[in-house]
Amino acid sequence: MQLPRLVLLLCGAALFLLPAAVLGCGPGRVVGRRRKPPRLTPLSYKQFSPNVPEKTLGASGRYEGKIARNSERFKELTPNYNPDIIFKDEENTGADRLMTQRCKDRLNSLAISVMNQWHGVKLRVTEGWDEDGHHSEESLHYEGRAVDITTSDRDRNKYGMLARLAVEAGFDWVFYESKSHIHCSVKSEHSAAAKTGGCFPASATATIESGEKLPVSDLRPGMKVLAMDSDGHFTYSSFLTFLDKNTHVKSLFQVIKTFDPPRQLFLTPSHLIFVADNFTSKPTDFQAVFAGRVTPGQYILVSGVPGLLPAKVSSVSTETDIGVYAPLTQHGTIVVDDVVVSCFALVQKQRLSQLAFWPLRIFYSLGVMGGNQSSQLDGLHWYSQALYNLGRVILHKSEFHPQGILQLES
Repeated sequence: MQLPRLVLLLCGAALFLLPAAVLGCGPGRVVGRRRKPPRLTPLSYKQFSPNVPEKTLGASGRYEGKIARNSERFKELTPNYNPDIIFKDEENTGADRLMTQRCKDRLNSLAISVMNQWHGVKLRVTEGWDEDGHHSEESLHYEGRAVDITTSDRDRNKYGMLARLAVEAGFDWVFYESKSHIHCSVKSEHSAAAKTGGCFPASATATIESGEKLPVSDLRPGMKVLAMDSDGHFTYSSFLTFLDKNTHVKSLFQVIKTFDPPRQLFLTPSHLIFVADNFTSKPTDFQAVFAGRVTPGQYILVSGVPGLLPAKVSSVSTETDIGVYAPLTQHGTIVVDDVVVSCFALVQKQRLSQLAFWPLRIFYSLGVMGGNQSSQLDGLHWYSQALYNLGRVILHKSEFHPQGILQLES
């Protein structure tokens, strides 16, 4: 179907204006020029990033079991023959070169950063995959998901910055563990949380205009669902499409529970939810943050009588569920399981995301994007993928959720 000229003009305008919108936020920034990345700060001795335990959802995730040469999972490991990386290989078996593809990609990226940072210096790997039991129980070295690194000149004064470069290269957890090395690890290749955008499980419910609650998987274009407008009031907003959808995948979700009133919400860690650090009755005081950063004691917005209410978070945990669905509404918000959430994920900028998806909302309003279709194929919406890719050019990657970096690079 050929788009009308108006739609083509809107699309072109969006691609032209989005960089200006992104770059125009904040004082002293010149529109049209790529923003300079923030100055890198070395990690301190014994510091780790992110500031959570290694085997938690916000970092590299749980241990999945040792990989041996004769096991079925051995095929998950791939050798790294990058000439810009020195492998110590003290066992003389090539084991240090074996790692998961995600670990390999991050290591190769880090190797480039090291050479750019220090002339004539290369990245050095002292420990990679371990098949001999030399590490602690449930070490990610046994899965090829961890490496210990130094610089080729073994200058310990460089190690703090080396750790920072590893964070920038996309390792899911970096630890200035020892005076003699930096420890880095990555998520499992199986981790659904590492491969998805921001979504809700198929069992999550939305409230339609009649007051009936429907599973988000049953939403169809044209339905009006309960949402929040820009002034912090309830509204019924048109459901347009799914920005991400996968019917059968088993995924790991953040489970946020509240009391008074009691609510329970499942959503992926990179999804945005409205949060306040202290009690406030003003919905406009709540800020959109990644679900993975919500902690007990904070407040989220929930539906109640007579309207939106602050509810104190009592616990945050993780559980698996089936299906992932990321609905888009005209207002960029939706009430899921009686909790107010954003329609967006991966980038912690609610207003910018709403602006960036303006052309797509226009397309569906005009009926030129198949808005009357009763079904949608699984996968990430092409417009979302295009915007995220554009964002990678304009925004520094520190502004993305760590899980979003993998999705954009895959």
